[in-house]
Amino acid sequence: MNLTLAIGLFLLILFTAGIIGERILKIPDILLYILLGLGIAGFFHETKVVEVAGEIGLVLLFFLLGLEFSVKRLAENGSKVWKAGLLDVFLGLGVTAVICYLFGLDWVSALLVGGIVFATSSSITAKLLNDKNRTENKESEFMLLVLIFEDLVAPILVTVLIGLTGEGFTPMDFLFTFLKIFLLAGIAIFFAKFVFKKAEAILKEFGKDDSFVVLIAAIALTYAGVAVFLGLSEVIGAFLAGMMLSEVSLKERIEKASLPVRNVFLPFFFLNFGMHITLTKDIPYLGLLVTLVAWSIIHKIALGYFGGQWYGLSKFHSLKAGLSLTQRGEFSVIIAAMAAGQLKIFAGIYILAIALIGTILFQIAPILNKKIFKEVEKIKS
Repeated sequence: MNLTLAIGLFLLILFTAGIIGERILKIPDILLYILLGLGIAGFFHETKVVEVAGEIGLVLLFFLLGLEFSVKRLAENGSKVWKAGLLDVFLGLGVTAVICYLFGLDWVSALLVGGIVFATSSSITAKLLNDKNRTENKESEFMLLVLIFEDLVAPILVTVLIGLTGEGFTPMDFLFTFLKIFLLAGIAIFFAKFVFKKAEAILKEFGKDDSFVVLIAAIALTYAGVAVFLGLSEVIGAFLAGMMLSEVSLKERIEKASLPVRNVFLPFFFLNFGMHITLTKDIPYLGLLVTLVAWSIIHKIALGYFGGQWYGLSKFHSLKAGLSLTQRGEFSVIIAAMAAGQLKIFAGIYILAIALIGTILFQIAPILNKKIFKEVEKIKS
């Protein structure tokens, strides 16, 4: 396979899709990348290059987000999000499993679908927050912390589901998962407070070189890789890598060096996402599918509205957060891979539908939020 030609063609296709989305159709380029991946999946059997390129983009996306969170800020605000996180688990996993069971699925399948429905797409949400210049909005910090909470729950949930689907698990598996999370976070805090702080003068010297971007990418990818090695999400590792460098005065230079690389590789992630969705003409469990799409939206709106207020947001900003958290994505794909037969097809259709609906809902959330509150004020008056 001519990799140079393949990558060049992929980049041209992604550029064209982005231009069509932004300037002609006026819809997010993410949607077109996913649909494009879905459309070309049957023509490409070797997708490793696309997958690796996408992983690099995803890592740099969350590395740059982590750069905005110092250890102190993460500790202060993280302690305020745990109630919302538990509500998320209860509604997304627990209530969804009950709904599936009432529709006739066995408990193992019901919990599997609950895992698929549970988590908001970290990649889609973070990309949209950045594209729509909403990263500094009052509700955005809450949303990002919810995403991080979900990614911490994810390996535990995967451990349970693997055990339920036949490979077995023990209490020690849970203990090791928690220990790995604490170890990863502890090392990141140590580097942030002691290593990079003291090495700031050296970093400033390297910051003058064109090769500085290589060092930054190496830090982000290495720590994300350590997280994967420990059986955790690369998103957590990348976020913590950014947090390591959040207290140095070189943040602006780091962002400037990282952004172009992220922008080249990130579209591959959404392309790869689309390429791994399985669809058929016949839709299995159609009644359950419609019910879960509706419940998925209600679940995240409730999470944002109540969880946001527990976090300290106003009702206005809490509802906007809820309206912006409805899309599912990469974690759902990972869980869906454990399914088989009709359930796997059902999962693919659900993920595609809610990713598209959620992305559109994110776009109109600010306008919709204002309209809802205006109507409420009219009713009150």
